Amino acid sequence: MEVEGVQLDDKAKRMRDLLSSFYSPDHSSSSSSTSSPSSASLPRNTSSRFATLDTINTTSFDADQYMNLLVQKSNLEGLLHKHVEMAAEIKNLDTDLQMLVYENYNKFISATDTIKKMKNNIFGMETNMEQLLEKITSVQTRSDGVNTSLFEKREHIEKLHRTRNLLRKVQFIYDLPTRLEKCIKSGTYAEAVKFYTGAMPIFKAYGESSFQDCKRASEEAVTIIIKNLQGKVFSDSESIQARAEAVMLLKQLDFPVETLKVKLFEKLEQFLVDLHLESKELTNLSVDVNEPPNQGSDPDPSDATIHEASIREFAEAVRAYKVIFLHSEPQLSKLAQDLVKKHFEATHQQITKQVCAADLLTMLRVTWTDVLLMDEVLPEASLPEFTLQYARVAVKDYISSAFGRLLVNISDSLKKVQFAPKEDTVEENSLETAFEASKRAVIQGSLDVLLDFQLLIDEKPELLLKLRDLTIDWVQRGFQDFFTNLHGHFLLLCGKSNTSAAAAGQDVNLIDKIAAGLVLVLAQLTVYIEQIAIPRITEELASFSGGGGGFEHHGPAFVPVEICRIFRSSGETFLHLYIKMRTLKISLLLKKRFTAPNWFKHKEPREVHMFVDLLLKELEDITSEVKQILPQGLHNKHRRTNSNGSTASSRSNTLRDDKLSRSNNAQKARSQLLESHLAKLFKQKMEIFTKIDHTQESVITTIVKLSLKSLQEFVRLQTFNRSGFQQIQLDIYFLKTCLKDIAEEEAAVDFLLDEVIVSTAERCLDPIPLEPAVLERLVQAKLAKTT
Repeated sequence: MEVEGVQLDDKAKRMRDLLSSFYSPDHSSSSSSTSSPSSASLPRNTSSRFATLDTINTTSFDADQYMNLLVQKSNLEGLLHKHVEMAAEIKNLDTDLQMLVYENYNKFISATDTIKKMKNNIFGMETNMEQLLEKITSVQTRSDGVNTSLFEKREHIEKLHRTRNLLRKVQFIYDLPTRLEKCIKSGTYAEAVKFYTGAMPIFKAYGESSFQDCKRASEEAVTIIIKNLQGKVFSDSESIQARAEAVMLLKQLDFPVETLKVKLFEKLEQFLVDLHLESKELTNLSVDVNEPPNQGSDPDPSDATIHEASIREFAEAVRAYKVIFLHSEPQLSKLAQDLVKKHFEATHQQITKQVCAADLLTMLRVTWTDVLLMDEVLPEASLPEFTLQYARVAVKDYISSAFGRLLVNISDSLKKVQFAPKEDTVEENSLETAFEASKRAVIQGSLDVLLDFQLLIDEKPELLLKLRDLTIDWVQRGFQDFFTNLHGHFLLLCGKSNTSAAAAGQDVNLIDKIAAGLVLVLAQLTVYIEQIAIPRITEELASFSGGGGGFEHHGPAFVPVEICRIFRSSGETFLHLYIKMRTLKISLLLKKRFTAPNWFKHKEPREVHMFVDLLLKELEDITSEVKQILPQGLHNKHRRTNSNGSTASSRSNTLRDDKLSRSNNAQKARSQLLESHLAKLFKQKMEIFTKIDHTQESVITTIVKLSLKSLQEFVRLQTFNRSGFQQIQLDIYFLKTCLKDIAEEEAAVDFLLDEVIVSTAERCLDPIPLEPAVLERLVQAKLAKTT
């Protein structure tokens, strides 16, 4: 098939060459057109060098060379085949050429016949043209004769016509007042203005002489017309076209329409002032989701209808003003923008009243509907873009307001413990109640605002769709700022502005200003926020993705790791602050105890001192507070054993046994005191103060340790007689019995209590302890009384 196609192409090419050679008068041009530029420009010997079997169809064909080349490249069988093929092609070309000659011969015969017919048809046309020219000449001659005969009469008729027109004008001037009155009665002010303006040139020329009365009557009628046209301009019942036509007529009467423009614009401004958007139109169109439907919270359909009718009326008034007064778009644009501003002023008023997201969406829908309506009337104002700028501010303010309300709700939940309560007004589980309320305020409040923000994200109107990316950014940054502000608020509740200040030394008056229970609640609330609230909120914020379209960045996006780090640090700070405040109060009690009496003249002990009861009462209050807020830890009490390596108790027992056996030998007691100092150098070191955890046991034990350490320091500042030493011994022995049920690390507590006795013995002039029987009897008596 490909060979046949190639043969057909070659055949067509040869046919074109034959036709070209047949019809071309110059064979040289035909030859040059069919030959390639390269073959034409090359000399003979050069073309023969590159000759091929395909050169048979070119003008530079060389038969001898072709035969030599064919003989060199083909065998005998190929030459015979080529001979048959070329014979067939020659026969076909002859046939095609014969058919082509026949076809063209028929066309030549047809063209000859057509030329003969045209010659026969044109033969009589010259005679007809001569006859037509004679008739035209005759008509022209007769027309000239008629014009000559009627010339004088035509001049007379034209003069009469001019006189008649002048009389008509004079009659029109005299009839003008009557015509104007008829136009006033019929309301056809356009005709009246047309008549009066047409007569103005005559009044200017002859109004003070011939037509004085007509001019005065016409001017009176025109005054009435101007007054009526002004009323028509200010009439809202008239159509826009009628009012525009009235202004155009006033302009034709040379009336100063600028005063009308100012008055009409003031009317539009007053119309805008009368729109009550702040209290009725927007708030009644919104639904209060906090009220049941049966309480009448549904919007009144009549309010929506009234609002829509008012805005449409305003839009039509703006349209009329635009048509009536050309080039008034800047003023009208400002007026339309004032409408948008008034909408958003009402929206901001509702935001300050803690409006919900559904109400905000309703207000934005109403605003956007009004904007689209005004944009149809006044596209030059670019109200959609202008509204978008204000909508950005409104949505951003709403998000900030929502976070602000959330912060206030959390603060309100902490108000119950914000100030230190009186002892007789402390309600049971009040700290626990405040703590649970604070947790709910944090987690549930955050989830509630996220639901509100989700409504803004899911909203489909074009206005909020354009703000979607910005809204996501604002929500993300809003949570970052909210938790930062919440952390700062916690610090302010504790009387500090930053964590470094909170970690510094506390003033004594801090106890009277800030409730220690509040500090404890904040300490555990920060842990809850770090471990529970932040992960939960981070999970919920996963749906607020796809932001980054905002073009303002005033803060980082929500960074949970950073927030957790801040609250983790603050939790430790608040816990240390609580322990310090409680320890400081106990220290004041101990200071009062040890500075009031004269220990050098102390009387023999009769019972456990009252300060022990006060100290235990403080520890009971602390235990009650801690158990309400902090969780329990692992119950690993550090009980004292014989193999724990502690030498404190053995040293105390040795000291007590020696003093009981040598009660009458003070010098021996002092010798024993020296031995205790030597034993302190070789005793196994005990770790008293360890890391504080957010558990009941850790906090209570730490407070007990710090209190006993303060007790030891106050003892070292006094000088005791024997009775004073024995009183301290009795008090410490009773405390050792009671503190077993309060503090977890019994070994450390016993060590500190023993240190108090040792320190007292060091500061005693005659450190002779009570006899064990007496000591036990006094302690049992106190226990019985306490029970």
